[in-house]
Amino acid sequence: MKEKFDAIVIGSGPGGSAAVRELTEGGLDVLLLEAGKKLEPTDYEPPASGKLKARGMDLLPRAIAMAKGQITQARRPYFSERSGRFLVNDVEDPYTTPISRPYLWIRGKLVGGRMQSYGRVLQRMSDLDFRCASLDGQGADWPIDYAELEPWYDRVEELVGVAGDADGLEHPPDGKYAAPGFLSSLEREFKNKVESRWLDRRVISWRTQLPFADRIPPGLAAAEQTGKLTVRPLSVVTKVVTDARTGLATCVEFKDRGSGEEYRAYADSFLLCCSTIETIRLLLASASRWHPGGLGNSSGTLGRYFMDQTVSVGYYDSPAHLGLWEKDPVLSVDPLGPPGGVLIPRYDNLDGKARGFARGISFQGMGGRMPVPADCPASFGLGSFGEMLPSFSNRVRLSPIKDRWGMPIPHIDLSMGENDRKLLDRSLVHLREMIGECGFRINFIASNAGVDSRWPDFNVIQRQIFKLGSRTSIILGAAIHECGGARMGDDPTRSVVNSRNQLWDAPNVLVCDGAAFVSSGTVGPALTIMALAARAGDFVAGQNGKLTEA
Repeated sequence: MKEKFDAIVIGSGPGGSAAVRELTEGGLDVLLLEAGKKLEPTDYEPPASGKLKARGMDLLPRAIAMAKGQITQARRPYFSERSGRFLVNDVEDPYTTPISRPYLWIRGKLVGGRMQSYGRVLQRMSDLDFRCASLDGQGADWPIDYAELEPWYDRVEELVGVAGDADGLEHPPDGKYAAPGFLSSLEREFKNKVESRWLDRRVISWRTQLPFADRIPPGLAAAEQTGKLTVRPLSVVTKVVTDARTGLATCVEFKDRGSGEEYRAYADSFLLCCSTIETIRLLLASASRWHPGGLGNSSGTLGRYFMDQTVSVGYYDSPAHLGLWEKDPVLSVDPLGPPGGVLIPRYDNLDGKARGFARGISFQGMGGRMPVPADCPASFGLGSFGEMLPSFSNRVRLSPIKDRWGMPIPHIDLSMGENDRKLLDRSLVHLREMIGECGFRINFIASNAGVDSRWPDFNVIQRQIFKLGSRTSIILGAAIHECGGARMGDDPTRSVVNSRNQLWDAPNVLVCDGAAFVSSGTVGPALTIMALAARAGDFVAGQNGKLTEA
C-alpha cells in the first residue's frame, strides 16, 4: 500500500460505499479503511432449512450467540442467526453506559458494514424533517432542505436499486424505483381495514433496497471498477492526526486488527463514515494541542445531541389465516432472507402545529411473509418509531477503559424526555387500535417503556423468561437508528460540521454518517446517510481533494 492518497474514507457501510463511488469517479485516488474483514462466499451461505415451526423466543440460538461473544448483539429484538454473523463480537468491541440507562448498540464491523445486516428499508426524509424547528419550535433546523438533497437521493437510489411505489405522499417523498413494491394478501387486508377506519393513516409498501447477491455494496463495486480505489480491511483507525500549525488533518493512524502493527496513511481529505458512535469516538480520541477537546469540538457540542428513535415491537397472530405465507416475487431471491412489508408514515402534526406533543411516529411491519406450519395462524409483526427530540444532555463521550487496540471505548448516555414518552404512549394506543380493528390476536407488545408479556401459548415460566429478557432487549438502541453527536449547522459555535459536512475546525475532515444529523425523524437514516455521503464525495472530488476552508 502506498503512503499518500487524495482522500481517505473510514468505514465501508452506507456512507463509505456511497462516498468512494463519487470520489473515484471524480478522478481521486482513494484509500478505504475498514475495521472488519472482507466477506467470503461461505459467510453468507443461508443456513440449512429445517422443519417449519411456530415463532418463539429463539432462546437456544440466542444463548449460542452469547456464548460466542455476542452478549449484546444476541439481545436485539429482531434476532436471527442469519444476520447475527454480520454483527460484532461484544467482548472484542465493548462499550459502557450508566447502570440506570442501558443502551443497545447493534453494529457490524466488516466490508459493507450494516448494509450486510440492516432491514434495507430506504425512505427519504422531507422538509418536515429538515425544517422541523421552523415548524414547531423544537430543536434546530438543518442548514439544508429537501431540494438540496433530492438529486442525491435520486442518484443513490438509482445506484443501489429500490423496490417501491409512487404513493404521492409529501412525507416520505417518492423516489426512483427499479421495481414495484409488494404487499402480501394479509398486508393488503390490513391496508384496507386501517385506511377505511382512519383516513389520516396511509399503509404503503416498504421502499426496499434490491438484493446484492455478492454482498458487495453497489457503491463500493462501482468504485472498484475505476481502478482508483484501494481497500484495506482489518484496519482499526485510532486517530486523525492534525498539523500543529494549521489544524488541518494530515494523516490517520491505524492498527492491523490481527497483528496490532501500527501504520500511518496520508491524504488531502478525510471522510469519516464509521457509523454515528464510532465517528464521535474517533473525533474525541483525535484531540491535540490545536483541538484539545477533540477534533472538531470548539463549540463544545461534539458528542452532544445524540439521538435514536423510540421504538415499540409487537407480534401477533391472524387466526383467520391458517398456514398463510407468501414470497415477494422480487426480493425473495436474497439468500439471507427477503425483507419487505408495510409502512405507515407519520401522520401527526404534518402542518407543524404541535397538538399536545411535537413531531410524530411511524409504523413498520410485515404480515403473511414468515413461514408457518399449515395448522398455525399467519404471523403479523408491527411496531413503531418515534422521533426523539435532540437534547444537550444526551451524549457520547470517551470511557477511561481502552479496547485491545488501545482506543478508549465509548460511553453512551441516552434517556427519553417528556415528549419522547408522549410519543411512545401514543404509539402503543394506536398499535392496539389497529391490531384490534384487524382481529389479530396479541402475543406481545413491548416498548422502551416496558412490556406486556402476554404470549397466550406460553407457560408461566416461559412468560417470565420473556418478560425478563425484554427488559434488556427492547430498550433505547433497539431501533438501530442512532444519529447526532456531530451535528450539522450554520453556526460554528453551536454545531460541529457545516452544510457540506466539513468540520468547522478542520475543513478537510468531513463527517458523512448519522453523526451529522440534526434531527432523528421517523424514517430510517440509511438513505439520507448515503445521499449526504455521495454529495460530500462529489464536493471533495470537485475540489481535487484539497479543502482548506469551511
